Amino acid sequence: MAVPPPKVDLPDRVPMQRALFSVFDTTGAIDLARALHAAGVRLFATGSTAKAIVSVGLPVMNIADLIGFPEILGGRVKTLHPKVHGGLLALRNDPVHAAELVEHGIEPFDLVVSNLYPFEKTIASTSDLPTIVENIDIGGPAMTRAAAKNHGFVSILVDPADYDGLLAELAAHDGATTLAYRRRLAAKAFARTAAYDAAVSTWFAAALDEPAPAWRALGGKLAESLRYGENPHQRAAFYVTGEQRPGVATARQLQGKQLSYNNINDTDAAFELVAEFDPAAAPAVAIIKHANPCGVATGSSLVEAYERALRCDPVSAFGGIVALNRTLDAEAARKIVEIFTEVIIAPDATDEAVAIVAAKKNLRLLVTGGLPDPTAGGLSFRSVSGGMLVQDRDAGHVARADLKVVTKRQPSAAELDDLLFAFRVAKHVKSNAIVYAKDGATVGIGAGQMSRVDSSTIAARKAAEAATAAGLPESLAIGSVVASDAFFPFADGLLAAAAAGATAVIQPGGSMRDDLVIAAADEAGLAMVFTGMRHFRH
Repeated sequence: MAVPPPKVDLPDRVPMQRALFSVFDTTGAIDLARALHAAGVRLFATGSTAKAIVSVGLPVMNIADLIGFPEILGGRVKTLHPKVHGGLLALRNDPVHAAELVEHGIEPFDLVVSNLYPFEKTIASTSDLPTIVENIDIGGPAMTRAAAKNHGFVSILVDPADYDGLLAELAAHDGATTLAYRRRLAAKAFARTAAYDAAVSTWFAAALDEPAPAWRALGGKLAESLRYGENPHQRAAFYVTGEQRPGVATARQLQGKQLSYNNINDTDAAFELVAEFDPAAAPAVAIIKHANPCGVATGSSLVEAYERALRCDPVSAFGGIVALNRTLDAEAARKIVEIFTEVIIAPDATDEAVAIVAAKKNLRLLVTGGLPDPTAGGLSFRSVSGGMLVQDRDAGHVARADLKVVTKRQPSAAELDDLLFAFRVAKHVKSNAIVYAKDGATVGIGAGQMSRVDSSTIAARKAAEAATAAGLPESLAIGSVVASDAFFPFADGLLAAAAAGATAVIQPGGSMRDDLVIAAADEAGLAMVFTGMRHFRH
């Protein structure tokens, strides 16, 4: 039978008299200890933290001396003791608790300063199992949760960014903390331990190759609060998970106003797409609008790749996101800033390019230090009412050796290059996706339609409009190839592509009507290859 909770009134203000430090990251901790000591607060700390405090001449009691028991098991056990946790969890205005504190010689703590072993950084830097396991913190989360639970009396600091705030709180309230302040700290502390445990459990699931663990936890650290979400009436914030994958979450913003919710979403889509193209092979540029590409191209230089990508849909590119697979140079920067662009993201940028972009004060420039690996594993998440969907990141990759020619006509070497290019782009286009490409550049993209034939028609129309805008006599789709993210269930979408001028087709195959579609391709004189892999993107 559960013991009913004691009925006590929580005090608003609690004087700060005893503080317990146990930190892995000592950033700001010594300055905080110095300020607390100056305010008359008694300091207690675990082994290495106590040594750091002593080294600057401050008086501190080692927890081992307080509890009369040394750290054991290589530091695995330091604070798991009633004199620590009793001092954290006691309800001081409950007579029973107060009597037990006296009986057992336990004094309460008013503050815990604790940050945890760097588990997230450890798994990002090593795969050594013993090292990873030793960086799973036990005592730190236990103390943090105990202090947070007893926030009626105890303040808990888990983030060095909050140290100055504590000192301001004490200065404003004659050396005491308020209940409202302690509640805010407690909420942050529980969120931190939850995110920490989420990182541990996610690592375990991956290590065990368990795609569907019985419980799935997610965690992240606030990167910034956003002005709003997809629309002004929606609140939003950006969180980072600690995954060391180059991209918008790990990038440095060199200039420009704050990224919006939609900017972040679109920039991620753009950079993941352009990373499909090896920078050692050729410069590549992707232009994204509303999470869909409106132009992707390779070239002999970044500026050529940008101009070819822009030609695909110059109208939609206005106000878009530009992603590059190489260091942004001055020539490309000058060309990109000629039209209104929201964000440029690249692995790096030359000083001259940075100066050119700086003339557009609202244009955001992000550098990432590298490209994400399009074949690397990972998870993606999507919320639904009452739950969430979790799946592997689409790390599928199709090489030339994976292609199966299913038509009478074999594709030429140039067509094969363009087919693979188009299929890589189609992987990043919302379904149903149709991509026309020619000479390493998209010339028409149809995205997100309910019917694949509609996507084919839209992409063909885009190719014709792009030709008109460029002053060319015929559609850009003439002599192109076409990629479909999934199989053609009927021949109509394929025939629409042939009518637009496509000469070769790449698609996953696997339809019940593959034979009819192949026959239609043969009759139209098309070459067609199957990949055996689809790339739905919803």
